[in-house]
Amino acid sequence: MLPCMTSEPEQQIGVGTQDAFQRLWTPHRMAYIQGENKPSGPGADDGCPFCSIPAKSDEDGLIVRRGEHVYAVLNLYPYNGGHLMTVPYRHVADYTDLTGPETAELAELTKQAMTALRAASGAHGFNIGMNQGSVAGAGIAAHLHQHIVPRWGGDTNFMPVVGHTRVLPQLLGDTRKMLADAWPES
Repeated sequence: MLPCMTSEPEQQIGVGTQDAFQRLWTPHRMAYIQGENKPSGPGADDGCPFCSIPAKSDEDGLIVRRGEHVYAVLNLYPYNGGHLMTVPYRHVADYTDLTGPETAELAELTKQAMTALRAASGAHGFNIGMNQGSVAGAGIAAHLHQHIVPRWGGDTNFMPVVGHTRVLPQLLGDTRKMLADAWPES
Protein backbone atom coordinates (compact mmCIF):
# COMPACT_ATOMS: atom_id res chain seq x y z
CA MET A 1 0.00 0.00 0.00
CA LEU A 2 1.27 3.47 -0.82
CA PRO A 3 2.21 5.78 2.06
CA CYS A 4 -0.30 8.41 0.94
CA MET A 5 -3.09 5.83 1.16
CA THR A 6 -2.45 4.88 4.79
CA SER A 7 -3.89 8.01 6.35
CA GLU A 8 -6.98 10.08 5.94
CA PRO A 9 -6.80 12.42 2.95
CA GLU A 10 -5.98 16.00 3.82
CA GLN A 11 -9.06 18.16 3.59
CA GLN A 12 -8.56 20.86 0.99
CA ILE A 13 -11.07 23.61 0.44
CA GLY A 14 -12.20 24.12 -3.16
CA VAL A 15 -10.74 20.98 -4.75
CA GLY A 16 -14.06 19.33 -5.53
CA THR A 17 -15.23 16.00 -4.22
CA GLN A 18 -12.78 14.52 -1.75
CA ASP A 19 -11.27 11.18 -2.66
CA ALA A 20 -8.55 8.95 -1.27
CA PHE A 21 -5.79 10.47 -3.42
CA GLN A 22 -3.28 13.13 -2.57
CA ARG A 23 -2.21 15.33 -5.47
CA LEU A 24 1.15 15.09 -7.18
CA TRP A 25 1.73 18.47 -8.77
CA THR A 26 4.01 18.64 -11.81
CA PRO A 27 4.02 22.31 -12.79
CA HIS A 28 7.14 21.88 -14.95
CA ARG A 29 4.94 19.96 -17.44
CA MET A 30 3.00 23.15 -18.17
CA ALA A 31 5.87 24.36 -20.39
CA TYR A 32 5.40 21.26 -22.56
CA ILE A 33 1.61 21.55 -22.59
CA GLN A 34 1.77 25.21 -23.62
CA GLY A 35 4.32 24.47 -26.35
CA GLU A 36 7.26 26.33 -24.82
CA ASN A 37 10.40 25.97 -26.97
CA LYS A 38 8.31 24.57 -29.82
CA PRO A 39 9.41 25.86 -33.23
CA SER A 40 7.28 28.60 -34.79
CA GLY A 41 7.74 27.12 -38.27
CA PRO A 42 9.47 24.40 -40.29
CA GLY A 43 12.81 26.15 -40.85
CA ALA A 44 16.01 25.78 -38.86
CA ASP A 45 15.77 29.48 -37.96
CA ASP A 46 12.19 29.15 -36.66
CA GLY A 47 13.24 28.35 -33.09
CA CYS A 48 14.05 24.66 -33.52
CA PRO A 49 15.37 23.39 -30.17
CA PHE A 50 17.26 20.55 -31.88
CA CYS A 51 19.23 23.13 -33.87
CA SER A 52 20.04 25.25 -30.78
CA ILE A 53 20.94 22.44 -28.34
CA PRO A 54 24.36 21.64 -29.91
CA ALA A 55 25.53 25.24 -29.27
CA LYS A 56 25.10 24.68 -25.51
CA SER A 57 27.45 22.89 -23.16
CA ASP A 58 26.74 19.18 -22.73
CA GLU A 59 25.41 19.84 -19.23
CA ASP A 60 23.13 22.74 -20.23
CA GLY A 61 21.89 20.98 -23.37
CA LEU A 62 21.56 17.57 -21.65
CA ILE A 63 23.77 16.13 -24.40
CA VAL A 64 25.11 12.69 -23.56
CA ARG A 65 27.27 12.12 -26.66
CA ARG A 66 28.30 14.13 -29.71
CA GLY A 67 29.12 12.45 -33.00
CA GLU A 68 30.20 13.92 -36.31
CA HIS A 69 26.68 14.02 -37.83
CA VAL A 70 24.37 13.08 -34.93
CA TYR A 71 24.16 13.71 -31.19
CA ALA A 72 22.41 11.91 -28.31
CA VAL A 73 20.41 14.04 -25.90
CA LEU A 74 18.07 13.40 -22.98
CA ASN A 75 14.42 14.11 -23.65
CA LEU A 76 13.37 17.17 -21.64
CA TYR A 77 9.91 15.59 -21.17
CA PRO A 78 10.79 11.90 -20.73
CA TYR A 79 8.46 8.91 -20.78
CA ASN A 80 10.88 7.05 -18.48
CA GLY A 81 14.11 7.88 -16.71
CA GLY A 82 16.97 7.81 -19.22
CA HIS A 83 14.74 8.55 -22.25
CA LEU A 84 17.22 9.62 -24.93
CA MET A 85 16.94 10.86 -28.48
CA THR A 86 19.43 10.59 -31.33
CA VAL A 87 19.26 13.73 -33.47
CA PRO A 88 21.08 14.74 -36.66
CA TYR A 89 22.77 18.14 -36.44
CA ARG A 90 21.35 19.00 -39.85
CA HIS A 91 17.79 20.34 -39.82
CA VAL A 92 16.00 17.62 -41.78
CA ALA A 93 12.46 16.36 -41.28
CA ASP A 94 12.25 13.07 -43.16
CA TYR A 95 14.24 9.90 -42.57
CA THR A 96 14.61 9.37 -46.32
CA ASP A 97 16.42 12.72 -46.59
CA LEU A 98 19.30 11.63 -44.33
CA THR A 99 22.66 11.08 -46.00
CA GLY A 100 24.35 7.68 -45.75
CA PRO A 101 26.78 8.86 -43.06
CA GLU A 102 23.92 10.46 -41.05
CA THR A 103 21.86 7.25 -41.24
CA ALA A 104 24.83 5.12 -40.18
CA GLU A 105 25.71 7.37 -37.25
CA LEU A 106 22.07 7.59 -36.11
CA ALA A 107 22.01 3.79 -35.98
CA GLU A 108 25.41 3.56 -34.25
CA LEU A 109 24.54 6.14 -31.56
CA THR A 110 21.25 4.29 -30.96
CA LYS A 111 23.18 1.06 -30.35
CA GLN A 112 25.61 2.89 -28.05
CA ALA A 113 22.68 4.48 -26.17
CA MET A 114 21.22 1.03 -25.52
CA THR A 115 24.59 -0.21 -24.26
CA ALA A 116 24.98 2.80 -21.95
CA LEU A 117 21.44 2.49 -20.60
CA ARG A 118 21.91 -1.20 -19.85
CA ALA A 119 25.22 -0.49 -18.08
CA ALA A 120 24.02 2.54 -16.13
CA SER A 121 20.47 1.55 -15.22
CA GLY A 122 19.99 -2.14 -15.98
CA ALA A 123 17.29 -1.51 -18.60
CA HIS A 124 15.42 -4.73 -19.43
CA GLY A 125 14.18 -3.59 -22.85
CA PHE A 126 13.60 -0.56 -25.07
CA ASN A 127 11.03 1.23 -27.14
CA ILE A 128 12.89 2.71 -30.11
CA GLY A 129 11.35 4.74 -32.89
CA MET A 130 10.54 7.99 -34.59
CA ASN A 131 7.32 9.72 -35.49
CA GLN A 132 7.47 11.09 -39.03
CA GLY A 133 5.17 14.11 -39.39
CA SER A 134 2.84 15.82 -36.96
CA VAL A 135 -0.06 13.52 -37.93
CA ALA A 136 2.12 10.59 -36.77
CA GLY A 137 2.63 12.20 -33.37
CA ALA A 138 5.90 14.08 -33.85
CA GLY A 139 6.02 16.93 -31.35
CA ILE A 140 8.74 18.63 -33.40
CA ALA A 141 8.08 17.33 -36.90
CA ALA A 142 10.48 19.66 -38.70
CA HIS A 143 13.62 18.07 -37.20
CA LEU A 144 13.98 14.31 -37.26
CA HIS A 145 14.77 12.62 -33.95
CA GLN A 146 14.71 9.00 -32.81
CA HIS A 147 13.53 8.06 -29.33
CA ILE A 148 15.30 5.45 -27.19
CA VAL A 149 13.09 4.74 -24.16
CA PRO A 150 14.46 2.28 -21.59
CA ARG A 151 11.95 -0.12 -20.06
CA TRP A 152 11.93 -2.33 -16.96
CA GLY A 153 9.62 -5.10 -15.91
CA GLY A 154 6.71 -3.53 -14.04
CA ASP A 155 7.61 0.06 -14.98
CA THR A 156 4.05 0.81 -16.05
CA ASN A 157 2.06 1.09 -12.88
CA PHE A 158 -1.02 3.03 -11.85
CA MET A 159 0.72 6.43 -12.02
CA PRO A 160 0.94 6.75 -15.83
CA VAL A 161 -2.02 4.47 -16.54
CA VAL A 162 -4.60 5.87 -14.12
CA GLY A 163 -2.98 9.04 -12.80
CA HIS A 164 -1.60 10.24 -16.16
CA THR A 165 1.57 11.19 -14.29
CA ARG A 166 5.11 9.90 -14.67
CA VAL A 167 7.32 9.60 -11.63
CA LEU A 168 11.00 10.00 -12.47
CA PRO A 169 13.43 9.14 -9.68
CA GLN A 170 16.39 11.20 -10.88
CA LEU A 171 17.05 14.76 -12.05
CA LEU A 172 17.88 15.10 -15.76
CA GLY A 173 21.36 16.54 -15.09
CA ASP A 174 22.21 13.55 -12.89
CA THR A 175 20.86 11.14 -15.51
CA ARG A 176 22.92 12.88 -18.23
CA LYS A 177 26.12 12.46 -16.22
CA MET A 178 25.38 8.83 -15.36
CA LEU A 179 24.79 7.95 -19.01
CA ALA A 180 27.74 9.96 -20.31
CA ASP A 181 29.99 8.12 -17.86
CA ALA A 182 28.55 4.74 -18.98
CA TRP A 183 28.75 5.51 -22.73
CA PRO A 184 30.86 2.91 -24.55
CA GLU A 185 34.09 4.02 -26.18
CA SER A 186 33.86 4.23 -29.97
